[in-house]
Amino acid sequence: MLQIGIIIPALNPDDKLIALIRDFINAPTLMTNVKELIIVDDGSDYAHQSIFTQLASLPLANLTILHHSTNRGKGAALKTGFSYIQAHFPMLTGIATMDADGQHTVVALNSCLNKFTANPQRLVIGVRHFTNKIPFRSQFGNVLTSSLVRLLTHQNISDTQTGLRIIPMKYLAVLIHIPGDRFEFEFDMLLQAKKYHIQVIEQPIPTIYLDGNSSSHFRVIRDSIAIYARFFKFTASGLISFAIDISLFYIVLFLIGNHILNSILVATIVSRVLSSVVNYAINHRVVFNRAGHQTLIKYVCLFIVQMFASGFLTDALTAILPTSNGQLMPTIAKMIVDFILFMISYQIQRDFIFKERPQHVQ
Repeated sequence: MLQIGIIIPALNPDDKLIALIRDFINAPTLMTNVKELIIVDDGSDYAHQSIFTQLASLPLANLTILHHSTNRGKGAALKTGFSYIQAHFPMLTGIATMDADGQHTVVALNSCLNKFTANPQRLVIGVRHFTNKIPFRSQFGNVLTSSLVRLLTHQNISDTQTGLRIIPMKYLAVLIHIPGDRFEFEFDMLLQAKKYHIQVIEQPIPTIYLDGNSSSHFRVIRDSIAIYARFFKFTASGLISFAIDISLFYIVLFLIGNHILNSILVATIVSRVLSSVVNYAINHRVVFNRAGHQTLIKYVCLFIVQMFASGFLTDALTAILPTSNGQLMPTIAKMIVDFILFMISYQIQRDFIFKERPQHVQ
């Protein structure tokens, strides 16, 4: 028999959370599958504490309310709920997560549970249908993160910000230790799933936004930066290496005094060797967290191919660009070529050189 726990993180909730819990009380068929319903108060201010008092008085025996003394973030609230489940209900089949702001309904949860029942080893996410009526910040964040997930994991997940999820129990121990305490945690939950052989599947749910989604605590700039931190690290690593590479290329070409093919190749080799040492160190230790096997050998092979490709393609593009007596046109040509090679290099480093070994969860 399917047995699940439900976790609802809540920061300064209102009557919509009470209405949601009443809907659970009025759904006895659904509640036969719910072992425990946990609400995590993520440091709500004093004015909203009466909501939790009202919740505690509702006639629901398996309702537990946990409290953070200060606001620690949605990810931290979910982890608190996960730890409680792991300690008290380790034999559950899965854990459902929902938002407290009225966007998720009992009907939507039930539709996700039906799909989870048929796929109890998979992570089910409730996917909203986005239209022009959806608040801009919600559309912006979801389109950006969905595109990034496709780039990073090759998984076509259309709604990365949905808080309605049914998580298989075997994934719980992993999630508790994934870094991140705010909205980036939900994003990383999807990124890490493939590593642990957890397939993500989608279930359409109604799209509900109340008052322009004003109750959402998602901070577009700050939380987006946290979500995209991993990709930003790779980009920053590339920019640092690029700055070193292009500066040394210009200096060496200036000292040689011409820009024929041999000179361009010499300048490319000198600049690329030094900049690649920096790039490998940053990518290996910071961006990809020392993942991969025999990474230095693979990186050197990529470096050699990319270095000669940069030299020959830069020479070919320089011949096409307007004639110049200085080092400007070869430098511009190199910038164009290396940008294209940078995008190709990212794919190779992610999928081959620094690829994490698949891990199995028990």
